[in-house]
Amino acid sequence: MKLPTMSKQAMYNYFFMIVLLQAQATILNTVVYAEEHCDFPAIFNFGDSNSDTGGYAAAFNPPTSPFGETYFHMPAGRFSDGRLIIDFIAEAFGLPYINAYLDSLGANFFHGINFATASSTIRLPNSVVPNGFFSPFYLDLQYSQFEQFKSRSQTIRERGGLLASLMPKGEYFPKALYTFDIGQNDLGEGFFANLTIQEVNASVPDIVDKFSANIKKIYSLGARSFWVHNTGPLGCLPYILTAFSSAEKDSAGCLKPYNEVAQYFNLKLKEAIALLRNEFPSAAFTYVDIYSVKYSLFAEPQKHGFEHPLVTCCGYGGQYNYSAKVRCGGTITVNGTNIFVGSCGHPSIRVVWDGVHYTEAANKFIFDQISSGSFSDPHVPLKRACQITTSKEKLHI
Repeated sequence: MKLPTMSKQAMYNYFFMIVLLQAQATILNTVVYAEEHCDFPAIFNFGDSNSDTGGYAAAFNPPTSPFGETYFHMPAGRFSDGRLIIDFIAEAFGLPYINAYLDSLGANFFHGINFATASSTIRLPNSVVPNGFFSPFYLDLQYSQFEQFKSRSQTIRERGGLLASLMPKGEYFPKALYTFDIGQNDLGEGFFANLTIQEVNASVPDIVDKFSANIKKIYSLGARSFWVHNTGPLGCLPYILTAFSSAEKDSAGCLKPYNEVAQYFNLKLKEAIALLRNEFPSAAFTYVDIYSVKYSLFAEPQKHGFEHPLVTCCGYGGQYNYSAKVRCGGTITVNGTNIFVGSCGHPSIRVVWDGVHYTEAANKFIFDQISSGSFSDPHVPLKRACQITTSKEKLHI
């Protein structure tokens, strides 16, 4: 039996259809992959007080009442009236709140660990607690703690027993989400050392280089999913507003030059993340523009259900209800009378908690905005932060 012959045009059409179908299959596979959520079994966090869940409290002086009053109904090692963004991140994945590495009492590290401490910096600070303001646990040391933890936790698991169940499985390290929120104090150190705006700006490239160096080391230990927050609008916080009150203000009442330094830091950080993404194509790097979300709380508070955004909820004195002489939870003597510096009546509609940090309500608002991916580069939602992409076309959000 003689088989029918195929014309050149028919052959061309046939092979064209095969190629087209293969391309469509590739696209469909990419979309299916992109639509899947990441199943992070653990979170490893590095940072400062914006994400400290008890590190500073365990090592030095813990925050006292009314810290923690809104959610925990007691001080919980956090510099807020309640939960932080890192707490909401843990909730989003159905994970327990992650314990601080420095907290040896009742800590469970099975689903992650937190190396952040309040007042931490990226670079080694010039002065540290107790003789200075900054934490000795700067980012290099947080990396060293992580390096030791990874090794020692697996030794404990191999030994078995009760402690083994409190340590993460070895397979969790490459599958975990690695979160970062640090850099604010590096800029603050320069401001309070009486450096000029130009001098603080000049320090930014080195600060970011130090950050990148630590990211590379953490990558070398197996990390593959990085979720990096930029720094917030420092010029809107009462501790900056009161210390540098003569600086130019913007329409929101924030100090413009100090916010511009934060914006420059964020620009260099974003550039650094892009370079890391190119250098390590097998990892997922998400840069999160937390600055824009936070600034919106000061620029348009009523739109988001807040009021008096520049005024401290838990503070005392002056235009911003803040004084460096007496902090939230402290006591001041006025005309022979001791006055306890307590919380405002409704922290749920206030932005700033203690003059430096945000309220739980503000943290929840910020989390809701950034978790959608609308403020991320690339535009990746939190629940897909494990997925590697180099173009917007691969993500259908």
